[in-house]
Amino acid sequence: MTTTLQDPAAEVSDVDRSARCSLSFLIVSALGWLVLGGILALLNLIQTYTPTFLADCAWFSFGRLQALQETALLYGWTVNAGLATGLWLLIRLGGVPLRGANYVTFGALFWNIGLTLGLACIAVGEMTSFSLLQLPAYVQPVMLVAFAACGAPGVLAWTGRRAETTYATQWYVVAALFLFPWFFSVAQMMLLFSPVRGVLQSVVAAWYGQNFPSLLLAPIAIAVLYYLLPKIKGQLLPAYDFGIYGFWSLVLFGSWIGGRHLIGGPVPAWIPTVAIAAAAMLLFHHMIVALNLRGLFSPGGSVVLKFASAGFVAYLLTGIGDAVFAMRGPASVTHFTFFAQAQLQLALASFSLIIFAAIYYLAPRLFGAAWPSAGLVRAHYLASLLGFTVLIACLAIAGWRQGVALGNPEVAFSAIAAQTKPWLQVATAAQALLVFGNLALLLHFVRLTLTRPAADASAQFRQPPALEASAS
Repeated sequence: MTTTLQDPAAEVSDVDRSARCSLSFLIVSALGWLVLGGILALLNLIQTYTPTFLADCAWFSFGRLQALQETALLYGWTVNAGLATGLWLLIRLGGVPLRGANYVTFGALFWNIGLTLGLACIAVGEMTSFSLLQLPAYVQPVMLVAFAACGAPGVLAWTGRRAETTYATQWYVVAALFLFPWFFSVAQMMLLFSPVRGVLQSVVAAWYGQNFPSLLLAPIAIAVLYYLLPKIKGQLLPAYDFGIYGFWSLVLFGSWIGGRHLIGGPVPAWIPTVAIAAAAMLLFHHMIVALNLRGLFSPGGSVVLKFASAGFVAYLLTGIGDAVFAMRGPASVTHFTFFAQAQLQLALASFSLIIFAAIYYLAPRLFGAAWPSAGLVRAHYLASLLGFTVLIACLAIAGWRQGVALGNPEVAFSAIAAQTKPWLQVATAAQALLVFGNLALLLHFVRLTLTRPAADASAQFRQPPALEASAS
């Protein structure tokens, strides 16, 4: 294992400048969808305890609003942000400028146009019935091609890298770039264009719904952490030699957990059983990653490390929660309740907090200027940490109480709604806090793009020196 020290002044380089326009468009798009998705989530939460809210507006009825929220956040925020972050990591570690930047720009443009059209169709009722895949069938092939156009320059950065050595960050990003088109296209064929019959549709839908966080969001998030910790703290990762096992355990087992959503359903018993075993086996991945990244929990550090450590805690809790609540006992309580939403929000929180860390780290290097306001950065950190914590906790408590009450035939539905309403109201306030925090980040990023770099901008990045360790 070798360590190569790099000139700190190279923190702002031609590599970054080559990708400035393309990645800026992806990040602005991502943050715009994040704010819009947060507003839709806010409206959706209000409807859960006030059914008459927007009841006269067909575009924002509860079912459509739920689909709009999930689609905007997953396909708008996470995909755009994941592509921007992943491409930047690949060109940085490859040491070559971004080739095919126009493909990224046009791919991102068509992805967001397709997503906008898809959301409009969902609002008027033209959507599928599959969770996390509600976009109409005629939009999805366009988005698949658009993603391929964005991902191709990342593959070129991987194959055209200057050094023969590869890093864990590159493994995870390249895996995400290849795996998402695979399971996205398979789901389209098996559910929309040449649909399987009967209960197999539920199996494929559950498989796709689990692949999205496990094989797209998780690899990008872990890639960011593997890069940021050695870069910022200037230290090697203690168990990096075992990182390959953590990578393959995620790829192999992450795709099998979807069957946990089918416990108690009309499917062969082995499907949920395999999912339960896979959720337990996936803890091996989390243990290896925790061994390597435990340095994130050391006291002090920049706001980038604070975002990263908070996101990593959420990532570990997501893995533990999936393993525990995949068991048949807890699942019998949490199925079809707000608890499932809490688990999805926990996965989104993990990804979002880690990507926030990446944005705060890479954006000054793209533009050669520091963030204009340290106060806005701290405010966004506090809003994100408090908002996600309260939102997830309230949804989990409301879901557990809802599940316990649903198991008691003597409790009326009106009583269950009364029990969960206070928790949902607090969750609404937390969601509003997240919206304000994310709006502040969007405006702050736009302000950064308009900031002229100082004459001595490179001096901003001289502390700490860059460390291209084998774990970066």
